[in-house]
This record gives sequence, structure tokens and C-alpha cells, in this order.
Amino acid sequence: MKVAIITDSNSGISQVEAKSFKNLRVLPMPFTIDGEEFFEDINLSQEEFYKKLLDEEANISTSQPAIGMVTGAWEELLTEYDEVVHIPMSSGLSMSCETATNFAKEYNGRVHVVNNRRISVTQKQSVYDALKLASEGRSGNEIADILTKTSMDSSIYIMVSTLKYLKKGGRVTPAAAAIGTLLKIKPVLQIQGGKLDQYAKVMNEKVAKQKMIDAVKNDLNNRFKSLYKNGEMKIAVAYTNCEEKAKVFVQEIKEQIPDIELIAVDPLSLSVSCHIGSGSLAIACMRVL
Repeated sequence: MKVAIITDSNSGISQVEAKSFKNLRVLPMPFTIDGEEFFEDINLSQEEFYKKLLDEEANISTSQPAIGMVTGAWEELLTEYDEVVHIPMSSGLSMSCETATNFAKEYNGRVHVVNNRRISVTQKQSVYDALKLASEGRSGNEIADILTKTSMDSSIYIMVSTLKYLKKGGRVTPAAAAIGTLLKIKPVLQIQGGKLDQYAKVMNEKVAKQKMIDAVKNDLNNRFKSLYKNGEMKIAVAYTNCEEKAKVFVQEIKEQIPDIELIAVDPLSLSVSCHIGSGSLAIACMRVL
């Protein structure tokens, strides 16, 4: 069986990187900025996005890829491949997974949509896992089944630099945002099972970074203990428009968790970035198949 893999740009896989894999396609996520439509990594770069995001007047919203774009990509791949495995961003953060799942029913079992419950660097790893499984001769159904069973074997912790965008998205009230800004509170968020939730509130960036490292250590030593012991867990760092700060964070992680491989230091997905703003840091731990 020849199996193709398709994902979206929330995975952090660029169009250039995707071309290095013959059987991989990356759908660009759409953004509406002041009424104009843009597509990530097509006519909207990371630099352009943050320039617009930091403009007080820019009104940015996200949406799921048009279903015609999705099914068009499936049909193109199915002319060359027997099956397609589609790995969209977490169903807890977007309706794109549910929409794709409904339309996949029309393809007679040749399209398998994975409710992977992941985003950014963890979603990226799922794509790499799928490519590996496909290269080993696994069928599309087998790959989708394995990714579904291991979808919860990851966690992400995110330090937010500003409360402005959480307030804008209604995740904190204007009053709470004003008090938090005055007290220089740094929220730490978590993504477990695909949903973005609050994890902790701390008083400065140094404490926030330590809180995240401690959270990952706790996950590795408890929730993922057997996987960690078997060497199946890896970690990654993601950031929003603060690469130098991310490099410092990487060194701090390596000092405190020296016995685990750090496999990626990537920009955080723009779909998450528009809700948390510039200057954020994230650490993820995930199972690697």
C-alpha cells in the first residue's frame, strides 16, 4: 500500500520542508487580517504576521482551511497513492478535524482522519511518526489507529508574556488583565488532550520558566514514567517571536533534564500565537514512535 500523509501548517512544518518528503503535503492555515485573507507560509511569513499582530489596529482572526482545499489535496494525492492519512490540528482547538472526518466518509475508506489532539511541535512529531510508519509498509488504517492510541502521550506548557491577547480572546476579563498587568503576572497555560487551559499564575518570567520545567519533569516521572524509562519520550521548545530568549530557555532545560533528547526548537503555531501574543515560550514532552 502506498500511503500519503497530509497535515496543516499548525504543525510548524514549512512548505519547503514538506517538499523533502515525496508523500507529504502541508495545508496552509488561513488568517483574516483587517478583512484580507492570508495563508501561513504562502503569503504570510512569521515576520509579517508578528508585524501585523503588534500593530494595535490590526484585527486578526483564524479559520479552518476551506473544505474544497482539503478534498482537492486528498483527490490529488489519491491519483498516486492508495490511501491518505490526514493529521489536522487538535479537535479541541479547531473544527477542522470534525469537518475533515465527516467529508472523509465519502472516500470509501481511502482517507483516514486522525483526531490527534496535538498542535505545533507535538503535531509535527505525529507527522514524522506517520511518515516513519508509512515507510515501514503500514496501511493508512494502521497508521491512523496507532496515532489515535498514542495521541494523549504528550503535553505542552506555555508561558505568556502579555495578557493583552488572552483578554482580547475573552480568556481573561479586562479587570483581571489590568490587575495582572499591574502585578506583572505571567500566566502559564497547558495543552493536554488538545485543549488550551490555565496551569498556573506566577509573578515573573524566571519563576514561570521554572514552573514549566518542573511540570514536564513531573509528567516524565509520573504520567509518562514507563515511556520515559524506555527512552520513548523526547522534549521540544517552541516560542513566539523571541528566538534568543528560547535559546536561553533551552540551556536551562538541558541543565535540569540532561538525560532526555531535545529534538526541536521551533516557532509556535501562528494559530496559537494570535491568541497569546509575542514573547511567549513553550516546552513540550511527547512520545516518539
